[in-house]
Amino acid sequence: QVQLVESGGGLVQAGDSLRLYCAVSGRSFSSAVMGWFRRAPGKERDVVGQITWNSGNTYYADSVKGRFTNSRDILKNTMYLQMNYLKPEHTAIYYCARAPSQGRGYDYWGQGTQVTVSS
Repeated sequence: QVQLVESGGGLVQAGDSLRLYCAVSGRSFSSAVMGWFRRAPGKERDVVGQITWNSGNTYYADSVKGRFTNSRDILKNTMYLQMNYLKPEHTAIYYCARAPSQGRGYDYWGQGTQVTVSS
């Protein structure tokens, strides 16, 4: 059984930074790809970024490049999303998810953490 638990969300002001955490447990993540997604009010869920657990290779949506940084600590079984220079349009519920390997769908999801950015 795989469990993903997000934390670190909150209410911040525009221009602030926030760091999200995704604690992972369960089966081996050696081949996994971990992703961050978000669902903004009234919008579909979209991808923020992803990281290959073993190699640390990252991918970012164009909208967050240069602003968000995705990383992981294998020893702590934790993935991070560092979000800088936040804007009100970054307000969303942020989710982490796991795909068992590259090219496969995300099969486990966390419960989400709310990020609210005030202007």
